[in-house]
Amino acid sequence: MPCHFGLEAVLKKEITELGYEITTVEDGRVTFLGDAEAVCRANIFLRTAERVLIKVGSFHAETYDALFEGTKALPWEELIPENGKFWVAKAASVKSKLFSPSDIQSIMKKAMVERMKQSYKRQWFDEDGEKYPVRVFLKKDEVTVGLDTTGESLHKRGYRKLTAKAPIAENLAAALIMLTPWNRSRILVDPFCGSGTIPIEAALMAANIAPGMNRSFLAENWDALIPKKEWYDCIDEANDLIDTSQMPDLQGYDIDPEMVRIARENARLAGVEQYIHFQQRPVEQLSHPKKYGFLITNPPYGERLEDKKSLPEIYKALARRYKALDAWSLYMITSYEDAPAQMGMKPDKNRKIYNGMMKTYYYQFMGPKPAKKER
Repeated sequence: MPCHFGLEAVLKKEITELGYEITTVEDGRVTFLGDAEAVCRANIFLRTAERVLIKVGSFHAETYDALFEGTKALPWEELIPENGKFWVAKAASVKSKLFSPSDIQSIMKKAMVERMKQSYKRQWFDEDGEKYPVRVFLKKDEVTVGLDTTGESLHKRGYRKLTAKAPIAENLAAALIMLTPWNRSRILVDPFCGSGTIPIEAALMAANIAPGMNRSFLAENWDALIPKKEWYDCIDEANDLIDTSQMPDLQGYDIDPEMVRIARENARLAGVEQYIHFQQRPVEQLSHPKKYGFLITNPPYGERLEDKKSLPEIYKALARRYKALDAWSLYMITSYEDAPAQMGMKPDKNRKIYNGMMKTYYYQFMGPKPAKKER
């Protein structure tokens, strides 16, 4: 099960809490034991995963002949029906002798066809049925083959129809919140909310709304592998768990009125608009009368050269306003390496997370915990 590099521990904790046994944790992926029901529950309930793959098998391959034979030896007929549309959707290679994605993909497709010919006793496949995309990962010549049950990546919850210039992925936003001690009894403010992803993910968590409830998955139509009833049962379970009885104070600010409008619309589509206060407000006006709140945010990185000049002042303003808050914590993700220096603040923790191919830093400035009676 792939995830963002640097967030394996968060995904591992999620899977364990769902009740499944972890078998391996590697860079950017976590593997666990599960059945057909587990495929449904993982897709619907996991907040930080990229997608859910069924592991078809693994083998060693240093040559294309070995890749062909290893792929052909896998039990494809147990997974893909005679009319299934199958292809190698993605191949990735790290420190392996075979490194060309397109060559790996075409060799493996040929091997799958050969296996299917033998199993189904036919020379040609129409491939006019359901889709069965395969994903393969090579590391140090070890080939791991998975069947993708998800389709469109799990970060696409279905609520974000409109986005900012550089939106943070929904599963990354959820992971950032999970890496903090925030809970629904505490205030959460995002002063650079953009399209509203961080406050929306916080609202979904607070209400215990499963992130995959309002979208579809490829494996929903794999009736031979996963009975439809499993999906219906999982959605029933998700509906039963929703609890909006104690919703937190959630706020999102942005300097751009258009982004505030977009954030409100996304929150409406997510079904949490009534729980979040969005407002046009520059970071210089950030304030809150209460204590022990959380700032969790994704400030501008300065992706474009002309934006870089304004970065020092943005981070200085954030630091000034944060210091004026009473006993708050600040968690921010940015690729801007000079952020702590410009803010004149030393983070308590700094975690490296890869946002796609971009190396980012999750700076954590931890405020004091509230006294027991205030909690």
